[in-house]
Amino acid sequence: MLDSWQIEGIIKTALAEDLGSGDISSALIPAEQQGRALIYAKAPGVVCGLPLVQGVYRQLDPSLRITLRAEDGERVEPGKVVAEIQGSLRRILQGERTALNFLQHLSGIATATREAVDRVQGLNVDIVDTRKTLPGLRLLQKYAVRVGGGKNHRFGLYDGLMIKDNHIKAAGSITRAVELARWHAGHMVKIEVECETLDQVEEALRCRVDVIMLDNMTLEDMRRAVKLI
Repeated sequence: MLDSWQIEGIIKTALAEDLGSGDISSALIPAEQQGRALIYAKAPGVVCGLPLVQGVYRQLDPSLRITLRAEDGERVEPGKVVAEIQGSLRRILQGERTALNFLQHLSGIATATREAVDRVQGLNVDIVDTRKTLPGLRLLQKYAVRVGGGKNHRFGLYDGLMIKDNHIKAAGSITRAVELARWHAGHMVKIEVECETLDQVEEALRCRVDVIMLDNMTLEDMRRAVKLI
């Protein structure tokens, strides 16, 4: 789900942010000194981001030997070694924080997603993400959701048409907003409408939209809306 060409630019930016004009701390270590680093889990969870760890160290020094001891999506327990890096100690230390930042952040998302997926096990339910991502990291964060067993909603404004409350207000009604959406987007694009009330759900159903999002509803209203749909 994650190819090297997709993450090279993200890694390059992250390394440039941390290294700047050079690592003045690691400069204390002789260039020829060799070392070995083990990355291990300190808490139970789902590991995610190992391709980023590989990518960080390959960009820093292609001669480093990187051995992955786990796979993205694997459940791990405290003490489990997930990666080993051998080679220039200076380079290992230079990439340490960037590699761990990726690994910890994405593993956190994957773990939280897996917990949510486990809670609805056996129900006809999918756990789906949002566009509320950190700028520049959407690809990685949505990847982590997939690794955790969730699914991706639209990736951006370009691959899904979602009519939200502001669009409805601007158009005057759900019906008018859907008419405009069909005129502009064409029949190949699915139309999703965000509904806050049961009356809006009924109007969206009359418009025969593809997806209805129930927004900020009470559990009871959600149950009634699902029955309507």
